[in-house]
Parts: sequence; C-alpha cells; structure tokens
Amino acid sequence: MAPPIMTPDELQARVLYRDGLVLIIDKPAGIPVHQGPGGGPNLEQGFDALRFGFPKPPALAHRLDRDTAGCLVLGRHPKALRRLGKLFSEGRAAKTYWAVTVGVPAEPQGRIEAPLLKISTRRDGWRMVVDETGQSAVTDYKVLGQADGLAWLELTPHTGRTHQIRVHCATALGCPLLGDPQYATVESDRPGAPMHLLSRAISLPLYPKRDPVGAVAPVPPHMAAALDKCGFTTEG
Repeated sequence: MAPPIMTPDELQARVLYRDGLVLIIDKPAGIPVHQGPGGGPNLEQGFDALRFGFPKPPALAHRLDRDTAGCLVLGRHPKALRRLGKLFSEGRAAKTYWAVTVGVPAEPQGRIEAPLLKISTRRDGWRMVVDETGQSAVTDYKVLGQADGLAWLELTPHTGRTHQIRVHCATALGCPLLGDPQYATVESDRPGAPMHLLSRAISLPLYPKRDPVGAVAPVPPHMAAALDKCGFTTEG
C-alpha cells in the first residue's frame, strides 16, 4: 500500500471541529477522498492519524470531489456514521459552497431546479447531465461579487447529487466553474486553472437539545486571487 498522501501532523492541522461523534476536516483540493477503481494515493489512507484516542480511525460520512476543497465530515464510530448518514440522506446537513465561475449569471440570485442523470460512453467515460428523467436536484445561488468576467457565487445545494453544483453552474446558469476539468469548455475556461470550488461551511443538527455543530473552511490558496478580484477581503 502506498504511504499516506499527508503526514499525520499535516492532517491533524486540518481538523476544523472535533467531538465524540464527528470530525470536520479541511480537505485540500486535488486529493481524492478514497481509493478509486484505479487505486492510487487518497486522503482516507491517513485517517489513522485522526483517531485521537479512539480504537479505530474515523470514516467518511459523505464525499467531496477530488478537486473540491473544504469541509469534509467524518464519523468517529459506527453509531456516529449511522446518525450522520441519516442527516445527509434527509437533507438536514446544511451545506454552503463558494465557487468562482467563468461568466456572470443573468440574475443576481435564484434557485436552480434541474434533474441530473448519469450517462456513460465508451469513449468519454461517465458524466452528469441535466435530463428530465434524472433525479431531482435543487441548488440556490447568490452572486457575492464579480470582476473581469468572473463571478463569486455562494451556493446552497438542497439535494446531494454527484457533480450537482458543477453541472448546475455550467448548464443551468451557463457559467462553468473556473478550472472545471469536465464541464467547462476550452473556449469558456482559462487554461491551467485548478477548479475553484470550496465546501465553505457545514452545519449539522446532531444533538436534539443543542445548537447545530459545524465548521467554516478557509479559502484555499488557489482560489484567493480570483476571490480577491471579485471583492472578497482576504482572511486572517
């Protein structure tokens, strides 16, 4: 087995929230969360460093794409994972994303309701498309800033479909994510840019008699320049 993609110290430094049930970590962009069919290094390989005294490592409660950065939720034991799974499946995990898009939406805010269907071809592999026969997919968006043909969007997905934000931005808004390797065309993208999508915040109503727990992820270095250009004030 290949060595972990991050050292224990590096991974522990990315913990945003921790209690007896859950960990929320700041996932770096460009790293898959788990091993795919082709194998290779992944974030999950290093989870032993996140036991913090527990007998077993935590496990993924949901997924983020390889090129997405930000809040990733882990359950610390099977009971926690069952509880978290229920929250995610029922849509009670409140997720907020930030994205930089190529192009500015026609309306400053709105709701996208566009069903998504997975299609596969022998030549191009699989991708998600907007199709009336697909699964329901709903995303709210708001333009927070814009400059130089780019827009800074806040997005709230109300369903958890694969590539939902990426496809909704590219297809429904006509504004693909900057650096999206799959859904942005060569003509509309800016060559060489990594994908600009951040799982900015998450809120989890885990405990009946307590406020939701959650975390806010910092802006990753590769998104800082574009966000600053669009009006974001650099953190820290």
